[in-house]
Amino acid sequence: MATRQRPTQWLPHFILVVGVASFAFPIYLALIGSTHDAGIIARGEMPLVPGPHGLDNYWQAWTRGSAERVKSIPVQALMFNSLVMALGITFGKIAISVISAYAVAFFVFPLRMFFFWMIFITLMLPVEVRIIPTYKVVADLGMVDSFTGLIIPLIASATATLLFRQVFLTIPDELVEAAKIDGAGALRFFWSVVIPLSRTNIAALFVILFIYGWNQYLWPLLITSSRSMETIVIGIVKMIGTGDAQTDWQIIMATTILAMLPPVAVILFMQRWFVKGLIEAEK
Repeated sequence: MATRQRPTQWLPHFILVVGVASFAFPIYLALIGSTHDAGIIARGEMPLVPGPHGLDNYWQAWTRGSAERVKSIPVQALMFNSLVMALGITFGKIAISVISAYAVAFFVFPLRMFFFWMIFITLMLPVEVRIIPTYKVVADLGMVDSFTGLIIPLIASATATLLFRQVFLTIPDELVEAAKIDGAGALRFFWSVVIPLSRTNIAALFVILFIYGWNQYLWPLLITSSRSMETIVIGIVKMIGTGDAQTDWQIIMATTILAMLPPVAVILFMQRWFVKGLIEAEK
């Protein structure tokens, strides 16, 4: 005889379903809106089923990025800029953070903890707080409206350094001593032992940092002046006109769906590594 489930058993699942539906429904509306024409959307008559203009809207967004009302650049150029920026920030943050955390965790030098705490304190200084002096430095170096200007100011990461340091501290001292006995130097130990043991954590941070770089808005808005250097987030905002009559919502919705594909692909491709890197504690 089947036992009756208590409310405590199905209530968490119900809350999760409601939460997923709340997040997924706006995305579904954008997907449906990208398959209709501007007239149906402007009149508020958009149904909840796909329309006949999907392929045309996506092709127009991908190749032209504009329609009759708002002029923009092709989405493929916007996504290329965002991809270069996101990958540059991701690899830059991981490289600098791994090296700095390795130095703090395994080397003994004067003022080691002082420099570590100085890195840690920068967590209290987000980009918005130091954006004016950062822009001044970038402008003086002639990196405005360039990929180097988009990437370099954002590649330092105190959070990643702290996380990698905590991971490195879990490496047993016996393993360090065994590497020394085998004649492994600092670089050999780093490449042959530390990096392989940290690959799941690197993969987890790769996902987080890629999404962070892909979704950047304030810094690209400030540092880019030409349309050819705009990222996908900036492009979507500039596609929106001053009112519904000046906005091609079907192209904007198609662009929004296209902009979601790279982060979603990264999450799906690296999901197993991402989860393992977050829960792995022992080496």
